[in-house]
Amino acid sequence: MTLFDLSGRVAVVTGGNGGIGLGMAKGLAAAGASVVLAARNVAKGEAAAAELAASGARSAFIAFDVADESSCPGLIEKTVARFGRLDILVNDAGTSVRKPPESYTAAEWRMVLDTNLTGALFCSQAAHPAMKRTGGGKIINIGSMYSIFGTSYGAAYAASKGALVQLTKSLAIAWAKDNIQVNAVLPGWIDN
Repeated sequence: MTLFDLSGRVAVVTGGNGGIGLGMAKGLAAAGASVVLAARNVAKGEAAAAELAASGARSAFIAFDVADESSCPGLIEKTVARFGRLDILVNDAGTSVRKPPESYTAAEWRMVLDTNLTGALFCSQAAHPAMKRTGGGKIINIGSMYSIFGTSYGAAYAASKGALVQLTKSLAIAWAKDNIQVNAVLPGWIDN
């Protein structure tokens, strides 16, 4: 008896070429899902997709920059064109600038928020119609324990992840009627 079967389901994992994202992709693939890895680093992304394929998973890599608003609809369109549907979106792509808060430039602050928060919104917006068409879906936002606790060397990161939790709650309420569940996971330190 299989307790967790994702056969026939299609998942997209942003930032899926390493760390938590690759771990999520491996878990989704092991449960039977077809998995699209989406990230900026092409060589690393193609290697990760090949690793999944070598395990027998249906997988693909799509070069993508979560901070580029126009990239999100294209990512979802390419996924649906290749695999026929979208059931799961994992918003894992993220970045940080580690320095004291008094040292941030406006560009550094915006880059972290655009990647960690705004990118998750744009990808979720792009995924919504595809999921709604097939009767629902799951969106998993990867937050952080810094969503709850502050940090003296990553204020932009902590702020973006705290806001991601509130975005998650708002999307969950807005899209429950469409049978799209939106949740956040708040990991602690991860050894890559």
